[in-house]
Amino acid sequence: MRYFFSLLTSLFLILPISSGELASALDQNLSGVMTKVTDWRHHFHQYPELSNREFKTQKSISEALIEMGLEPNTSFGKTGVTAFIRGQNPGPLIALRADIDGLPVTEKLNLPFSSKERTNYQGNDVGIMHACGHDAHIATLLGVASFLSQNTDKLDGDILLIFQPAEEGAPEGEEGGAELMLKEGLFEAEKPDAIFGMHVSNAKHGQLWTRPGPIMASAEAFRIIVEGKQTHGSRPWNGVDPIVAASDIVTTLQTIVSRRLNLLDSQAVVTVGIMKGGTRNNIIPSSAYLEGTIRTFKDSYADQIRDEISVIANNIAAAHHAKANIEFKVYGGYPVTYNDIELVDKYASSLSRAADGNYYEAKVPRTGAEDFSFFAQQVPGMFFFLGVNSPGVEDSPTNHSPYFYVDDSALTNGLKAFVNLVEDFSKDYNLDN
Repeated sequence: MRYFFSLLTSLFLILPISSGELASALDQNLSGVMTKVTDWRHHFHQYPELSNREFKTQKSISEALIEMGLEPNTSFGKTGVTAFIRGQNPGPLIALRADIDGLPVTEKLNLPFSSKERTNYQGNDVGIMHACGHDAHIATLLGVASFLSQNTDKLDGDILLIFQPAEEGAPEGEEGGAELMLKEGLFEAEKPDAIFGMHVSNAKHGQLWTRPGPIMASAEAFRIIVEGKQTHGSRPWNGVDPIVAASDIVTTLQTIVSRRLNLLDSQAVVTVGIMKGGTRNNIIPSSAYLEGTIRTFKDSYADQIRDEISVIANNIAAAHHAKANIEFKVYGGYPVTYNDIELVDKYASSLSRAADGNYYEAKVPRTGAEDFSFFAQQVPGMFFFLGVNSPGVEDSPTNHSPYFYVDDSALTNGLKAFVNLVEDFSKDYNLDN
């Protein structure tokens, strides 16, 4: 008899949890909801806007929410949109977040809805593209909102929808993103019991994954201006060449991770992404400009890297008779995106069910960064990824590429994931309370 009950218990542990009312209702209405999601995605993809400039995007999101019978609030984050969906049954307040800004990338995909938008970014004429997939995030969350707003009788508790601008970073000298929304009081009137967020990625079609603890790195930008002395290119001894000094600095910065941090204990990246200097082939300029990024998974590593950058830049510049001016956190910075361990332990199964088992737990975090991290510092948070490659495609251009592609049908699993998380978390919350 004891063996029988042990066997029965084991079977319950391995059998998938059956869908609840919300999940079942979504399955019945999935085709109609996904038609809307696809239309929204194409619209937002065609008309992207940069961080803190998402005015048309904000208007379109608000109009869509009003059509659902919801009341959009545009009081947070300059161009952000929030709204509540009130369930007819008692339960928690769950926040669901999507970011809405595009990137200064000229799209090279030849789609009927490809972006033709252009802008001037840091002095360069460039296109604007949803090269990170935020158009997919907006559309998926609108799909969730559309479905839940029509099924409030099955919803335990309330939903706070957050359409957040400036995830890619506010323009220099401006505040923005999740940090600004919180600063302006987003969670003060009603604080969520949990928050969930999703990011699309160039991975297997419909695959979902996450991990407990650190899932994405902290990030900040640094800037180094090397001041030399301008002179004729044919007589370099009459001046101080900042380009040579800057080149030497860039090369030596690569020794911070490879030679100065303990590789057995640290995970970090130091990258120089911008190097500018000079206006003509025969003029040694007065200055050169460097800008880069620091990525870590511990604050102590970031502190050490800043110290090392300062030592390297100042001393190498001095060795060339130049001077280095160094700035850190030029555009602010993002902390480590940390997944609440209990949420992942409990609700990884919600993701697996949404993807029909096409789920895995990542072994290592990603060195990309997310300002979802600010929300997750305030309330328990869980961030997860969705693969949006076309069916059968294993390798494709990554996020931030001008060729980054989202297969619309893959968003089905993102939609199901959010609904499963809402339903499962609400049920557990009510049982515990």
